[in-house]
Amino acid sequence: MITVIDEHPDFLITLKPANVDFHDCDGEPGFMSRLSRQFGKPLWPVHRLDKPTSGLLLVATSAQACAALSAQFSERQVEKFYLALAHGRPKKKQGLIKGDMARSRRGSWKLLPTTTNPAITQFFSYGAGPGRRLYLLKPHTGKTHQLRVALKSLSAPIEGDSLYGGEPSTRLHLHAFQLGFEWEGQWRRYQQLPTEDFQAMVERFAPKEWQAPHQLLWPTVGKGTE
Repeated sequence: MITVIDEHPDFLITLKPANVDFHDCDGEPGFMSRLSRQFGKPLWPVHRLDKPTSGLLLVATSAQACAALSAQFSERQVEKFYLALAHGRPKKKQGLIKGDMARSRRGSWKLLPTTTNPAITQFFSYGAGPGRRLYLLKPHTGKTHQLRVALKSLSAPIEGDSLYGGEPSTRLHLHAFQLGFEWEGQWRRYQQLPTEDFQAMVERFAPKEWQAPHQLLWPTVGKGTE
């Protein structure tokens, strides 16, 4: 059964497990089909997560609510924060990763030096034992594989990300950690830690201030970067 964090008449806040397809694949029901079956009614995805990524997902209960919530994503009005674990020494320990993305080999993507329509990600990182770092990621855009490519560009591919050269693991250590948006004139904010070994690493090494990522002093990303 899929975990539901909050149930509102207009939307659901759900928790997607790692290694679950978002849509049906090869005859197997995906996340959305399973969730609709669980509630016994049609549901509308507002956004999505890659198959190997776990974390918070916003799902609408009507087409009208989906349109209104999707507009907030399109207009970059939604707060999104992710956690990741990676091996290697990054080229920088915090800052901005910005660049156009293009298709590469075997279904992967790559970051380009151009900025015509760039993927934009801000991040902090913190040591997590010998050779490992935890990353707190704030994407300002929603490109395919954006965060995975961003960390690859730092020479720190995410642990478990075989497509981008990450250290082998039982799962991709990338998790949609916090989600915030406005609904009915009220700001709503949800947070959920990853599970099992990933959770233990976060609880042990993540700085306390990461518990409220929306309150961190993230530099403003102005019009010149969009």
